[in-house]
Amino acid sequence: MDDTTDLGEWEFVGRRGTDPVRLVPGEVIAGIPRARTEAERLGEELRFDFLDDRAVLRLLRSRHQDEVAMFNAGFRTGVPLALIGFGAAVYWGGVVQYWDSEASRLAFGGAAVVVVLVLLAVYVRTAAVHWGDPVRQNLRARARGYRELAHLARGEGADIPAHYPHYGPYPFAATFRPEADRAETTDGEGLS
Repeated sequence: MDDTTDLGEWEFVGRRGTDPVRLVPGEVIAGIPRARTEAERLGEELRFDFLDDRAVLRLLRSRHQDEVAMFNAGFRTGVPLALIGFGAAVYWGGVVQYWDSEASRLAFGGAAVVVVLVLLAVYVRTAAVHWGDPVRQNLRARARGYRELAHLARGEGADIPAHYPHYGPYPFAATFRPEADRAETTDGEGLS
């Protein structure tokens, strides 16, 4: 299933590759006084209306796109890194260590280390660009805030499914940066 299509009017994908989830209306969260107060406090702090259903739906869909983009970026560099590193180690273990020439073994080892280090640097750079993007961090901070609100309301008796909104918290790279609010992402991929 393509995550960007076939969504109902109030649906979003909570985790990459899973079935769509229906948005819990903001009135359910607002029906819990403590959750409503927290939604207002977080709304001021994160410059977002957590009780506006359309805004929350856009947020959760964008958060999913962010997760997919992060996975794809890691996959594009992580898989070649793993394959080349594993292949170099296996080839060393099975063939290169038995070569007669010390210079040939050193050349292979040096080339393998350089290739693995270059791929590792590309992998780290890709992760840093994606995770460090201030606009994406604002998105994650708001998504984390919404998740906390939903869990607070559920804990206070609201009719909200367990684990809603069905994705984990962002322990990293979820710092709200007011100076980046409403800006374009710095890695060239705009969020809707």
